Amino acid sequence: MVDRESVPGLPATGWAVLGLLSHGRELSGYDVKKWSDRSLGLFYWSPSFSQVYSELKRLENTGYATSRLVAPEAGTRDKRVYRITDEGLDAVRTWARTAPLDPPVLKHAPMLRLWLGHLLEPARMREILLAHREYAEGMRRRAEADVADAGADEAWAYPRLALTWAERYHAAERDLADAMLADIEELETEELETEELETEKLETEELEGEKPWH
Repeated sequence: MVDRESVPGLPATGWAVLGLLSHGRELSGYDVKKWSDRSLGLFYWSPSFSQVYSELKRLENTGYATSRLVAPEAGTRDKRVYRITDEGLDAVRTWARTAPLDPPVLKHAPMLRLWLGHLLEPARMREILLAHREYAEGMRRRAEADVADAGADEAWAYPRLALTWAERYHAAERDLADAMLADIEELETEELETEELETEKLETEELEGEKPWH
């Protein structure tokens, strides 16, 4: 068992890559990137190819993974595949159990634009929210498809739960965009009614001022 004090301070990307290897399959760098895009990218982030290969090399140097060259099914170049070691499995298990849990950081670009909505035309604000709604629905569909692909394999039970959470999260983002669009429409209606009342008040005052007995 790896002592908590002896676990190297890997970056989050390293632990994520090691976590992908923890399912017991031999994976190439391409495989790691593919599975990152289809899982981590839906609720955390997906590392670039350069990050993936950098972390795989780091994991091998720390003894958390081993690699070997295998002949490809097609093509002429061998590919390098990686497998987690027992030490690596102990390390990622210790990290998952004991590492401090950072709270989620919300950096919501569409909401920043909405916050600055007084500087934008209403039509432009609606465009931004509609684009965000389309993005959220696309992500929800991706998560839904990946949940289905995970199937009933017990080895993927918890990743499947995480993907289910991602599906629900992006559905909520889609629904929030719809709610914001409705709120903007209501706000515009209120502003229009206020303008009409102000105009009516001014017209009434002007008419009162034109009466001869005033």
